[in-house]
Amino acid sequence: MAALPASAVGANQAPVAPVVTATIDIAISNLRSEKGDVLVCLSSNPKHFPDCRKDKEARKIKVAASDADTVQITDVKPGTYAVALVHDENSNGKMDLRLFLPREGFGFSRNPKIGMGPPKFKSAQFTVGADNVNHAVKMKYIL
Repeated sequence: MAALPASAVGANQAPVAPVVTATIDIAISNLRSEKGDVLVCLSSNPKHFPDCRKDKEARKIKVAASDADTVQITDVKPGTYAVALVHDENSNGKMDLRLFLPREGFGFSRNPKIGMGPPKFKSAQFTVGADNVNHAVKMKYIL
């Protein structure tokens, strides 16, 4: 059997469309110090929001607090997402609590009002399409 010429291979297949991605820019304000890190979690899974440690699909970024005025998340596929941030002042990789209250700062996309407990995914969610997205997140501190 004769081999097909390279030009004939895939000739009847439709061209593959390029994958559309966007960039999310997050402007962070109200950090109370430049100590430690800012932990950023971009999640599309409401079950793992805002604590996305068990979300294997989430994008997790750690930025030195001294460099965290703006955080950029690139190559984000279209979908519905929410962002949670923690000002991890002691750099231990998690939100520290005292009597069930956060000892470190936190923030969320769309800056939802905080009541008893963290906000629901729906109050922080936003949609990513082909265009880049900008968010301004104001960090909050309880203790």
